[in-house]
Amino acid sequence: MAMKRILDVIVSAAGLVVLSPVLLVVILAIKIEDGGPVFYRGARTGLWGQPFRIFKFRSMVVDAERLGASSTAQGDPRITRVGALVRAKKLDELPQLINVLVGDMSLVGPRPEVKKFTDLYTEEEKVILSVRPGITDWASIWNCDEEAVLAGAEDPDRAYFELIRPKKLLLQLKYVRERTLLTDLKILWLTLLAISRPGSQAVKELRGA
Repeated sequence: MAMKRILDVIVSAAGLVVLSPVLLVVILAIKIEDGGPVFYRGARTGLWGQPFRIFKFRSMVVDAERLGASSTAQGDPRITRVGALVRAKKLDELPQLINVLVGDMSLVGPRPEVKKFTDLYTEEEKVILSVRPGITDWASIWNCDEEAVLAGAEDPDRAYFELIRPKKLLLQLKYVRERTLLTDLKILWLTLLAISRPGSQAVKELRGA
């Protein structure tokens, strides 16, 4: 879909320019807090199963993946003070515009997973890897507060696997089978609504789907 890629490049480039003041403030806040790396570059499975490194603002202590599960619950002690604010406003996701610009990701597509979860895909589910992963999709809107769902879980990865992953896969398969440019535009609009007006009727209906 050439038009989809053109849209990705234009919007991601414009977004990085327009949002540069916000990005700079977050970068400075992370550096001032503990002097560690600004970005989290976790490995994810991309198009056709090829690995890539995702860009996210680091919201947890350095080497957090070695200290706990890959899934993150609300109140996770690995989250830094700045990280808690960044995650609450979804600002940690903004650097993924870099991934979109270079072609690792798309604005809209199934959220990229870690390899240990994509290795579990059934033959039917492997079709999810036939499209570029994205910053947002139907599942992202349905489950925009994953940390709250996992709050209090003794094993966040297991809770994710049991409570979130099944529905998430169904919605990702729905996107892959029905995707069009118009669908992408609708998802982008609903994502903005979910962030700015989470109580809107359109968002409530999707989350109840």
